[in-house]
Amino acid sequence: MNKIDYLRISLIDRCNFRCHYCVPEGAKLDYLLQQELLSYQELLNLLKEVFIPLGFTKFRLTGGEPLLRPGVVDFVGEVASLSGCDDLAMTTNGFLLDKLAKPLYDAGLRRINISLDSLNPEIFDKMIGNGGKSRWQQTWQGIQTAYEVGFNPLKLNVVIIRGVNDSEILDLAALSIQRNWHVRFIEFMPIGNSKLFDESTWIPSEELRRMISQKFGLVESSIKGNGPADVFKIPGAKGTLGFISQMSECFCDKCNRIRLSADGWLRPCLLNETGQINLKDALRNGVDSSQLIEQVRDLLFLKEEINFKERDRGTVGNYGRTMSQIGG
Repeated sequence: MNKIDYLRISLIDRCNFRCHYCVPEGAKLDYLLQQELLSYQELLNLLKEVFIPLGFTKFRLTGGEPLLRPGVVDFVGEVASLSGCDDLAMTTNGFLLDKLAKPLYDAGLRRINISLDSLNPEIFDKMIGNGGKSRWQQTWQGIQTAYEVGFNPLKLNVVIIRGVNDSEILDLAALSIQRNWHVRFIEFMPIGNSKLFDESTWIPSEELRRMISQKFGLVESSIKGNGPADVFKIPGAKGTLGFISQMSECFCDKCNRIRLSADGWLRPCLLNETGQINLKDALRNGVDSSQLIEQVRDLLFLKEEINFKERDRGTVGNYGRTMSQIGG
């Protein structure tokens, strides 16, 4: 079991996209009210008084769409300056990056993952549930801007869905050839839109690797990330290709993270809510930080049990929260 030193922090459950693998088309979501979110100060207190003392050194800001939350640039600066924060990253859909990439970089953010599931504007807009307004060009511009201001390497997250965007696998992989872009292929999961999952099903990473290898060749990369991706590269390419295979190739033994939702629930596993802790209520009820440290430490031990004894949980059945509500 890896040392658990990586916390994914959801800043908001709202998103300006409604990607079909996250939210079923036409579904109504009950979003959190402002007072239900952990405040920035509460988050900073948790980092300084609980997580960093427990040995957490890597933090990723997620959503929903984290750039929708007011004050996010200043918060990035606060987290980046914390003693003990060795790595700060963000996952975003990129739509607001054209204006915010440089302020985020100047605030101390150095690593960014951008969701990009299609290079075809029509397929892209269909996948994100754009409501009739194309968002491809602004998203693509945000990616370019992020790279130009210094996010290098830059990671692109791709969820491949059979019959939707699987015709673009080779084109998406080719993005890693000329630029130091790291493309991450993520297997479609049964969270968020179980109906689409049942209809389309996921494509195993091995199938993607075989396709890419036949076209370009594929070798293992010496560059490894902070997460569970198996990393390869096209020979001679500047970037890499990662494969996150949560459905076909269990990586529980390599997992080093836990997740904090925007409303303060700390969960040990994306696919398992067993033992989750309501840190927001604990903070607002005056629970001492030493008690919180013990509760979180207990959860870390529980995570080991979940990873090795309940690793198959999540491959069938429905989940009560969408990806955007969990924090991805």
